[in-house]
Amino acid sequence: MREKKGETVKNTGKRTIPVDKAVGTVLAHDITEIRPGEFKGRAFKKGHIVRKADISYLKRLGKENLFILKVKRDEMHENDAAFAIAKALAGNGVKLDGEPSEGRINLVAAREGLLKVDQETLFKFNMLGEVMCATIHSNSVVKKGQLVAGTRAIPLVVKKSLIGKALRIAKKSKGVLNVKEIRKPRAGVVITGNEVYYGRVRDAFTPVIKKKIKNVKGRIIGIYFAPDNISYIKDRVNKLITAGADLIILTGGMSVDPDDVTRFAIRKMGVKEPVYGSPVLPGAMFLVAYVRAKAQKRRGTKGVNLKTSALLKSRTSELIPVVGIPACGMYSSITVFDMILPRVLAGEKIGRQELALLGHGGLCLKCKTCKYPVCPFGK
Repeated sequence: MREKKGETVKNTGKRTIPVDKAVGTVLAHDITEIRPGEFKGRAFKKGHIVRKADISYLKRLGKENLFILKVKRDEMHENDAAFAIAKALAGNGVKLDGEPSEGRINLVAAREGLLKVDQETLFKFNMLGEVMCATIHSNSVVKKGQLVAGTRAIPLVVKKSLIGKALRIAKKSKGVLNVKEIRKPRAGVVITGNEVYYGRVRDAFTPVIKKKIKNVKGRIIGIYFAPDNISYIKDRVNKLITAGADLIILTGGMSVDPDDVTRFAIRKMGVKEPVYGSPVLPGAMFLVAYVRAKAQKRRGTKGVNLKTSALLKSRTSELIPVVGIPACGMYSSITVFDMILPRVLAGEKIGRQELALLGHGGLCLKCKTCKYPVCPFGK
């Protein structure tokens, strides 16, 4: 029901007053000014006491009436509500960006890392109706200060009981939005294939892998070339782990040809369930596994490019992620590897379920100008 001038709106304590009679009253909400092509922003802030000099300005903004608001004990103003829900939504690595305005406040990354969004909790939160939160995609790699979400209270006044529900939903997940740190890997690489090992074709994988590891601020501690021989591949992987690699990258040998034995070499290292195959194109023959490193001392290994071969501290047993990139990684600039690498480095355990979920959005459109990650691929 439309309210009349000077009438109090039922259950809100809100009423309108002609702008000519508003001198001395306190604005209940921000008032926005828009000058097309020049400016859009706040002209008057909530709490501003209206002066006589403001009347003509307010009329130029199209304001003939103003809201006068008395918030009841069981209610919250939109800005107070937005601040409360934003704090509840923000988990580790996420912070509020300034103060609420017109019931909205942004959340930004407090550090570089991998954004994780609790999508199930976000859905429940948004089902409440009078509050909302919009985010960028989960598993996005973000920079410090980057916008990751915006939240707001939709009405000018919200019931405290509803905000209470919103806070309980958000707090159950210990923050709907979190930014996980991405570690800088010490990568060991094994380039497999008789054709490369025996010099019949030129190695095209090394520059690709070097670039991708550089992009995550890691370093490559060693690169081996291996023929299609299970024992040889296994031995080189072990040497790299002994030398200190905390990420193993295998290239080639992932298809179904008789000579493609890379994944079998990983099985021989005691991996019970290597995950082979992903619903992503390019990258269907991708492999991911975890090899347990035995407690041992790390020394420089012949053939491995190490800065030092001095005796290092004893290494406790740990799980080393192993990823196998099929041949598509040589000629496709973006593959499933680019989606999985940040998650692995953020400490996630990638299994069949994590890969299966990539099917929706897992088709690369092969655009002439690649704009990844600002595209549908992997979303």
